Amino acid sequence: MGAPTPASQECSQGVVVKMGVGLVPAAVELLRLPCLQVQRLNVRSCSQPMLRSSLIMISACKPGTGIPVAVKRLNLEGLQGHREWLAEVNYLGQFCHTNLVKLIGYCLEDEHRLLVYECMPRGSLENHLFRRGSHFQPLSWNLRMKVALGAAKGLAYLHSAEAKVIYRDFKTSNILLDTDYTAKLSDFGLAKDGPVGEKSHVSTRVMGTHGYAAPEYLSTGHLTAKSDIYSFGVVLLEMLSGRRAIDKNRPQGEHNLVEWARPYLTHKRKIFRVLDTRLEGQYSLNGAQTIAALAVECLSFEAKMRPSMDAVVSILEGIQDSSDPARRPADPARRPADPTRRPAAERPQDPKSGSKTAPGASNSGKGRRKSSGDLLKEPGRDPKPSAYSS
Repeated sequence: MGAPTPASQECSQGVVVKMGVGLVPAAVELLRLPCLQVQRLNVRSCSQPMLRSSLIMISACKPGTGIPVAVKRLNLEGLQGHREWLAEVNYLGQFCHTNLVKLIGYCLEDEHRLLVYECMPRGSLENHLFRRGSHFQPLSWNLRMKVALGAAKGLAYLHSAEAKVIYRDFKTSNILLDTDYTAKLSDFGLAKDGPVGEKSHVSTRVMGTHGYAAPEYLSTGHLTAKSDIYSFGVVLLEMLSGRRAIDKNRPQGEHNLVEWARPYLTHKRKIFRVLDTRLEGQYSLNGAQTIAALAVECLSFEAKMRPSMDAVVSILEGIQDSSDPARRPADPARRPADPTRRPAAERPQDPKSGSKTAPGASNSGKGRRKSSGDLLKEPGRDPKPSAYSS
């Protein structure tokens, strides 16, 4: 395509352009939209803003005519607004993944900076976890596990050799949900390219959200993929407990969720003090313990002790398999009768227990299917290691 349309020139219709010269990276190819048209859409079709930050405003558009979209507008008072706007275009303009929000196009005219996304009608995970009211029903255990798995897959993709990106702002407000509660990561304003060559980290000014940042990042400014994994552990703990990472309204000693919950997470009898009471009766003890143990690993003080996101995905997939009736092994009591199987009365007795056992059977437990808890405890278990997970 020819030279990019000047920023001050008004476009009569959306066109695909490649931008460069410090405005939009030349490698990014997106739909450029006329700002006037999008601004009118923003006023006419959008509901109340669903999320505000110091740099941007996000408005969720109501489904109606055409394709429902969400419009993100640059806050001109923000100090880093334009830089973060460019980062958003750069990363979401290049990546395409089920668990990353889809960027449809952008507007760049005079002082106007707008981004147009696919609409995520169920809003953010933050709203579903912490807001009360008829519009936001508490998420069930199974839905929380589905959301956790989707968000983990999005983060694992960013950490992969294909993308090699550090997200840097993983939190509940940046996890958006579509109609089917598929989780998609949004807001890439703070994302950074990962280290290259022999470098082990990226040195950068400490930014992010209080309560989610990894301790080594706060103290040194050294950013790695393991920094994101710590943030994932915080979010997983929020989903487990129904509490915010930082909540000054809690009693003294409970303001910081990680500090308060850590002693309980590894204790089988005390883990219930952390679990969201709204989830009572929806989970198995093994499932709750596995998620708690996963959160503890992600929240390890030593970055190298945290699992890779590929390992996290594997564990969460095991949890989802065990909670989905369609994926469970068939119930032996409902299997067709085996004509070669001897009647119980004719089976030899176990001399130790006196119980009847089938020929060749053993009480040692060998050969049983590994649970997700086994995956978590097995040393060195890291399926499909990423080139970027070290």
